[in-house]
Order: sequence, then C-alpha cells, then structure tokens
Amino acid sequence: MNDVVEIDWSESVHAILKAHRIEIVPTVPDGGLTNLLRRCEADKDIRVVTLSTEQDGVALAVGAWLGGVHSALMMQSSGIGNILNMLTLASQCRAPLPMLITMRGEWGEFNPWQIPMGQGGPDLLERLGVRLFRPATRDDIAPTFAAAAALSRHTGTTTATLIGQHLVGTKTFDAAGARDG
Repeated sequence: MNDVVEIDWSESVHAILKAHRIEIVPTVPDGGLTNLLRRCEADKDIRVVTLSTEQDGVALAVGAWLGGVHSALMMQSSGIGNILNMLTLASQCRAPLPMLITMRGEWGEFNPWQIPMGQGGPDLLERLGVRLFRPATRDDIAPTFAAAAALSRHTGTTTATLIGQHLVGTKTFDAAGARDG
C-alpha cells in the first residue's frame, strides 16, 4: 500500500497551471504528485492523461502545443531516462514544455533502482538544454514552478522543476511489502 505524505503545495501549483492556461497534464503518476493530480482530475478545464511511458508525454505536449493547447508533463525522476531522445522534438519545435519532476534516488532512498536517474538525471537534462529549477522548501515549490512555467511559455523552451525527496517525503519498504511515504 502506498501512503502519500500530505503535500501542501498542490493547491498553489494547481492555481499556476490555471494561470498559464495549461489544459493537458500528461503523467506517469507518482506518489509525490498524488494530491496535485487529484486536483487536476477534478478540474473540468484540465485533462490528465495517464501514460504508459514518459516519452509519450513529450510527444503529447508538443502535439497539443502545435494545436494551440498548453501542457505540463509530470513524472518522477526514473522517467528522465525515457524522455531524453524525445526532448529533441520539443527543442527543435521550440515548444514550451514545463515539467514537474519528483526526485527519487536521493534523500533516504530505499530502492537502489531509483538511484541512477535520481543522481544522473538532472545532469542529463541540463546537457540537453533543459533549464533546471530546484525549490529548497515546500513553500518554494509553487513560485519556483511558476517561474519555470513562465520561462518555458515565453521563450519556447523546456524547463524542469525538480522536487527533492526531502520535500515530498521518502518511501520505505517493510518486510510485508508495504510502502510508507
């Protein structure tokens, strides 16, 4: 069972999505994004599209932008490896692509499979020209995402707001197979 840490920033980030007229949120859901994704699902003006793989979210967001609709891709850091080649589509089309990424493989991580993308993913994104933003506190999440989304929208670039594990809570694994947030 997944227990999600109460994330008090979801309401503010949802308001930012509305302010930027983001209508589509492609996502491979993550526990750290649960409250925000629930808010988006409850909003009649935002369509949450659950993906089987993150690179489809890049294609969906660029295609939506070509059709005049704004998107924000949401995922956890393990998906960074899946989107690297597809990011060239957003880059070459100069499509605004704000991403909100919950980080794994850092603060108190229990799963060694999460470490490679959690540790190396930000550098890979930066090498591909993605502008990275890292909020320091929960209170910084919304204004940091707002700045990243504005930069992305005004300049036609890809941005990533990387939410550290210490802000959304660590996951653990007990002997019975249950996870704690």
